[in-house]
Amino acid sequence: MSRTLPPPRIDDPAAFGRVAVLMGGTTSEREVSLDSGRNVLEALRARGVDANGVDGIPNLVRELQDRHFDRVFNILHGGDGESGVLQGLLESLRVPYTGSGVLGSALSLDKIRAKQVLAAEGLPTPRWIRLAGSRTGGSDDVHAAARELGLPVIIKPSLEGSSVGVSRVFGEADLDAAVELAARYPGELLVEQLVEGGEYTIGVLDGRALASIHIVPAGEYYDYHAKYVAEDTQYVCPGLDEAGEAEARDQAERAFEALGLRGWARVDFMRDRDGRNWLLEANTAPGMTSHSLMPKSAAALGVSFEDLCWRILETAA
Repeated sequence: MSRTLPPPRIDDPAAFGRVAVLMGGTTSEREVSLDSGRNVLEALRARGVDANGVDGIPNLVRELQDRHFDRVFNILHGGDGESGVLQGLLESLRVPYTGSGVLGSALSLDKIRAKQVLAAEGLPTPRWIRLAGSRTGGSDDVHAAARELGLPVIIKPSLEGSSVGVSRVFGEADLDAAVELAARYPGELLVEQLVEGGEYTIGVLDGRALASIHIVPAGEYYDYHAKYVAEDTQYVCPGLDEAGEAEARDQAERAFEALGLRGWARVDFMRDRDGRNWLLEANTAPGMTSHSLMPKSAAALGVSFEDLCWRILETAA
C-alpha cells in the first residue's frame, strides 16, 4: 500500500537512557502482558537500548525510587496499567512513558465512557445499554436491555480486555448466564448490539493510522483462544480496498483524537454486511505477542517489529 511513515526521529539508543519495560501485573491479562513484554524487551535490546523488564507497578515504584530507570515502556495490559493510575504516578514522578496519558487511558479502558465519547463525536459505534449495579445479578435489567436493543447482543465487563468475560447471546434464556460471567470482573456491565459481519482492527502510531486487518478465525468468533492460542486464525492485511482503508484510517485517527490518546493505540471495529464500520473500542497498550495485531498492522507498511518498538519508545512523553 502507498502509505508510508516518516523516518525515526532518534538514531542513538543511548538517547533513551535506561528503559524499564513494564509487564505482568495482576490482572486477568497477566500472561499475555508477560509474553508481550518479553518480545518488546528482546526487540529493544537487539537495537542497542539499555532495557530491562519489571513485573508490576509496585516493583517499578521501587526501581524508580532508586533511580534505576529514565523512562518506561508500558506493556502492562489492563487494570492500573491502562486505567490512568500508572500514568498519573509516572507524571507525578516526571518519568517519561509510552502510551496515552491519564485521561486517554482512563476513557479508553472504560468501554462505556469510550462509547459515549465516540457517539458524541459522531463516530459510528453499536447501540448499547449500561447495566449499573448489575454485579449482583440484575436479570431484570439485562432482559429489558436485550428487548430494547434486540437480540443478538454482546454482554461484557466494561473494564476488561482480550475478550475476557464476553458472551454473545442469541436467545433470552442465555442472558442470565452471560451476566453471571461478566459480573465476575470489576466494573459495570455493557450490553451491546451485536454487529454481524467481519471483525477488523487498525493500529495508530503517533496519531497516524496504519493498515487495517481483517481477522478471520477458524471458529465462529475471535475469542481468547483464537487471539492467543490458535494457529489457524487468518489475518488479511490490509483488510480493505483502497476506499475502505481510507475510511478506516480516518475513523481511527478521529477516535484517537477524540479519546485524547497519544503515542500508540489500536482501534477495533466491525464491518457489517452493508459495508458500514462500527467502532468498538481503543486499546492503549495493545498486545505485542506473536499473535498480536498491532505488529501486523505496522508490518503492512514495512515497519518491522524492532522498528515498531523503537518508534513507540520515541513517543514516550
